[in-house]
Amino acid sequence: MRRSYLLGAGLAIAVAGMATSAMAQEIKIGEINSYSLLPAFTEPYRKGWQLAVEEINAGGGINGKKLVVISKDDGGKPADAQTAANELVSSENVAMLTGTFLSNIGLAVSDFANQKKVFFLAAEPLTDAITWAKGNRYTFRLRPSNYMQAAMLVEEAAKLPAKRWATIAPNYEYGQSAVSVFKKLMSEKRPDIVWVDEQWPPQGKIDAGPVVQAVAAANPEAILNVTFGADLVKLVREGNTRGLFKGRSVASFLTGEPEYLDPLKDETPEGWIVTGYPWYDIKTPDHDKFLKAYQAKFNDYPRLGSIVGYQTIKAAAAILTKANSTDPEKLIAAAEGLSMPSPFGEITFRKNDHQSTLGAYVGKTALKDGKGVMVDSVYRKGSDYLPSDAEIEKLRPKD
Repeated sequence: MRRSYLLGAGLAIAVAGMATSAMAQEIKIGEINSYSLLPAFTEPYRKGWQLAVEEINAGGGINGKKLVVISKDDGGKPADAQTAANELVSSENVAMLTGTFLSNIGLAVSDFANQKKVFFLAAEPLTDAITWAKGNRYTFRLRPSNYMQAAMLVEEAAKLPAKRWATIAPNYEYGQSAVSVFKKLMSEKRPDIVWVDEQWPPQGKIDAGPVVQAVAAANPEAILNVTFGADLVKLVREGNTRGLFKGRSVASFLTGEPEYLDPLKDETPEGWIVTGYPWYDIKTPDHDKFLKAYQAKFNDYPRLGSIVGYQTIKAAAAILTKANSTDPEKLIAAAEGLSMPSPFGEITFRKNDHQSTLGAYVGKTALKDGKGVMVDSVYRKGSDYLPSDAEIEKLRPKD
């Protein structure tokens, strides 16, 4: 019996030792997103990061260690996102946090990262606050911000003869931030513009009829739209029915992204100025390589979420590889000023505000074979649409 006990104890120790050794040969990243709330974006996003993990590990991992992503669903709730972040850090011992979609959730995880001194690479949240007013040394952001996308849209919208503008945006951090910066930049370029109406429907719960009626009553010559997803479909359908867009120009954040454009089908309004992702019309070696790999693995075309998920994990891996450490301070030092390839070309994480220079495509909506597409699209480098270093110094608190 004693011998059996010793053999059993020895086996348990050996198994524990093997498990510890295996853990030592991997690096874990914690990933958080609103999978159950926004599947149109987050499912392609998940496919994107899964492809990235596969490629990274096939190429030798992170300095020879296997990359493992542990993913959690925040359900679209900031409190749940912070709980998930805490579990990932305290129980799973992840090297960094990545992800988030909604701006208010991104800010909640950023605040957690700052308090707990954990590196956080925000993937999708677009609010300017995450890198400026509420920026901190532990938070970096991949996607072009509201300011950057607004500046891209304003560049085209300011050429319109329209002087009377109305806005429609979801009533939370992202929508408020987008409207604020668009109005600021547009008014600077066109002091003659008058803002005649603002509509603030709740995110995901738009009552499109009254919104369309109120905007029409204000009789604008042009409209800024910031709604997306199911809200966008309802707005477009009601707007088409009531003739809201007839004879009016529209500038619209994100509407050219396939996850939001595709559901509109033959109801797609034509001629809107949009930011988006015309994957079918991008002819560069970097994008061709990504597109072929994505289609081969998933037998599907990528959405903008696919690009974001893919590049988030590629960026995380590049930071970890350069740092050759999981220490947050070393990760920060490695990330600041780091350049890397992406499907959209080379990008850099700026040292002064931790914003990446990933850009966006700007074009117009059109109908082709009963489906919405982007036409006349041009890639705008993120670095060309940011304030000066002096301005950012005023916008961002000192670390």
